[in-house]
Amino acid sequence: MFRHLLVPTDGSDLSDGTIQRAVSFASDAGARITFFHAKESFLTHIDGALYGEPMVLDPTMADQFARAEDDYTGSVLERARALAVEGGVECATVSSDNPVIYEAIIEAAREQGCDLIFMASHGRRGLAGLLLGSETQRVLTHSELPVLVFRKPESRPA
Repeated sequence: MFRHLLVPTDGSDLSDGTIQRAVSFASDAGARITFFHAKESFLTHIDGALYGEPMVLDPTMADQFARAEDDYTGSVLERARALAVEGGVECATVSSDNPVIYEAIIEAAREQGCDLIFMASHGRRGLAGLLLGSETQRVLTHSELPVLVFRKPESRPA
């Protein structure tokens, strides 16, 4: 049914658990995976004023941040790739700099020819869910592709 999954990851424990579930799902379905990470963006110049003074950031600081973000992205995607290889699942890795995360996820799925987005959710409810929102919720709302949401099981009292 599904042959190519996009699995977004941010490097969190929740994402790592979702990667393991996605690898198992892909193995059972005979599907392949593209792991995706949206890089953080960093403004090199802010057109505004802080206490009346224009604020300009050192360009070398932006370069250092970009290199650190590239290193982090590489490590996150390599960890995901290693889990897929260990599970015998064909995979690829991609990243982008789009500052709107849910758009980056949907765009990556479309560009990679995926037929399912497999992603995590913290499962926030009530006021926290309303105030914090969720990239998963935004993907669910805006994606034309099917989205499979993995929620970490809640621990129950004994």
